[in-house]
Amino acid sequence: MQILLLNIKKLVQVEEKPVQWVAGQNMASLKCIDNAFLLMENGLIKDFGSMRDVPSFAGLPSDVLIYNVNGRMVFPSFCDSHTHLVYAGSREVEYIDKIKGLSYEEIARRGGGILNSAKLLSQTSEDELYEQALPRVKEIIRKGTGAVEIKSGYGLSTENELKMLRVIRRLSEATPLTIKATFLGAHAVPAEYKGRQAEYVDQIINEMIPQVAAEDLADYIDVFCDRGFFTVEDTERILMAGMKYGLRPKIHANELDYSGGIQVGVKYNALSVDHLEFTGDDEIQTLLGSETMPTLLPGAAFFLGMDNPPVRKMIDAGLPIALASDFNPGSSPSGDMKFIMSLGCIRLKMLPEEVINATTINGAYAMGLSETHGSICRGKVANIFITKPIPTLEYMPYAYTSDLVETVFLNGNITNVC
Repeated sequence: MQILLLNIKKLVQVEEKPVQWVAGQNMASLKCIDNAFLLMENGLIKDFGSMRDVPSFAGLPSDVLIYNVNGRMVFPSFCDSHTHLVYAGSREVEYIDKIKGLSYEEIARRGGGILNSAKLLSQTSEDELYEQALPRVKEIIRKGTGAVEIKSGYGLSTENELKMLRVIRRLSEATPLTIKATFLGAHAVPAEYKGRQAEYVDQIINEMIPQVAAEDLADYIDVFCDRGFFTVEDTERILMAGMKYGLRPKIHANELDYSGGIQVGVKYNALSVDHLEFTGDDEIQTLLGSETMPTLLPGAAFFLGMDNPPVRKMIDAGLPIALASDFNPGSSPSGDMKFIMSLGCIRLKMLPEEVINATTINGAYAMGLSETHGSICRGKVANIFITKPIPTLEYMPYAYTSDLVETVFLNGNITNVC
């Protein structure tokens, strides 16, 4: 089946030859084609270009579907490389605590935060957890996301971590969304292991990781390496164990302090290190020349009222930057990647071109998908969205609460997720 889009006002983020990522000053560059066409076939992008070069209709199959986009823009779907969207219940009570001035760490010490979500999840069946997560997946598809990474980490026991990962697999099988799964048993130390953190790390290594691998439930392994959570030594032990089973690292790093998380991530060739509010010259130098994607989560910093990472310094040094939603019930209860672009511009002072690169091709790299997702390129998966009528591409992050995604195609098919 072929689908031909005609009269595209602007075809955004096009590549003749795919790149892994965009870094440094190149993040401010974005190749687009005005007055364009896009041809999709069997779920992949077959061709694109200027309307003056549109294929002859005589050469197209009789069953080709033709859509007159009529002056709207076409973007590659967002690639959201850091979420926790499988969870039980919600945590709006803690939202009130935040308003009253309690910090993320203070709430955690009182048994809230991740431990609160773990308690709720332990009381929720796999089917109930799936039914709660499915509308969130449909919501992010509707808002333009075509690929997403989903972490476990609210189980904090072997049984419940496996339950989360099985739900993630069911979501991948039941929806057209491209989903990568990450095992995050080291998200927090369970209350029953208070004062016995090393024993919990042993359980992750000796029990959880082998069972996750036996069921082939995860692509990656993650650790919350930060003050008050897991140490560099804990992190190294867990990553080495995961790597023995073929799980490439991803790291929660430097959200709360200079934790050493960035350095340990690069040491073990992590695909990404995420959060990075505390990033200094040493961390930037460590990342330069590595294969690790610095991934910023401005939704969490916004929601928690935290300082922003030094993104301009990072880009000026030549680093690539990815932006992700951190969709979760406690610190970023939204998977709206268009809003993440807006936060990138408003709070991080990134240019519109930079946030588009950060939420597409660089986000794809942070999930191991840059060869197949993240740009308009022949042979890549046909995950795109058509905007509502907008004047410029800069209008996307500028109009930060407007719903500007009109039509979504995933795997070359119109996706109805209403």
